[in-house]
Amino acid sequence: MTTLQWILLVTVVGGVASALLASTFLLAGAQVRNRLLPHLVSFATGALLGAAFIGLLPRAIETAGAGNAGKIGLAVLGGLLAFFILEKLVLWRHCHHDSCEVHTHDEAAGHDASGTLILIGDGFHNLLDGVLIAAAFLTDFHLGIVTALAVFAHELPQELGDIAILLNSGMSRGRALTLNLLVSLTSVIGALLAYYWLAGAEALLPYVLSVAAASFVYVAVADLIPGLHRRLEPGAALSQLTLIVLGVLIVAGATRLAHGLAH
Repeated sequence: MTTLQWILLVTVVGGVASALLASTFLLAGAQVRNRLLPHLVSFATGALLGAAFIGLLPRAIETAGAGNAGKIGLAVLGGLLAFFILEKLVLWRHCHHDSCEVHTHDEAAGHDASGTLILIGDGFHNLLDGVLIAAAFLTDFHLGIVTALAVFAHELPQELGDIAILLNSGMSRGRALTLNLLVSLTSVIGALLAYYWLAGAEALLPYVLSVAAASFVYVAVADLIPGLHRRLEPGAALSQLTLIVLGVLIVAGATRLAHGLAH
């Protein structure tokens, strides 16, 4: 398979799978969803951190060269600040609960406004995910696999929260599931744009990877981990740590496996 075919395969399969699995969990009922969601968030935290620190950043520094390590650091810092600004604009907010502070709305604003905001924000987020996946594949096959795995791990709990908010906004179940599936596929558009934009601009790839790492770290540290801290019981903390470590180990294992397949 060509690089473009791999990019299209993982973005289409990842987008469809995350949306369909989220729909399945949603249909299972609130009790099942609320029990599984914290575990999914813990695992996603580990997968994102593992992909950033084991896959993306080492490869970005290696590709850019040791002499440009300072520029890589600046790219990561700039990415963190950019995602902070985007979150302030409610374009990069990831809800992992049926309701959250950012997406609350009053009756005067109408329920549809909340649903529309979620679709716009999710579409923008998935577009960027496609860009990051394409940049990773253009750099190295195994890095693309690892990045796609981390994106999928994070997409599932995000899709669960988004579908719940769409339903709470007054949307019918069928319409919410259909629109969420369509929006999840905007990652394919982002991947195609990045492929044709970055294919001839290899010098930019290390810095795109750095921004990808920054996005993973920001989501894990600023969004997911604070939610995990709401559960203070010792048993919950142990479970969370176990799943975070599991996420890191699976990403590390996927890195080695994909590296072996590429060679």
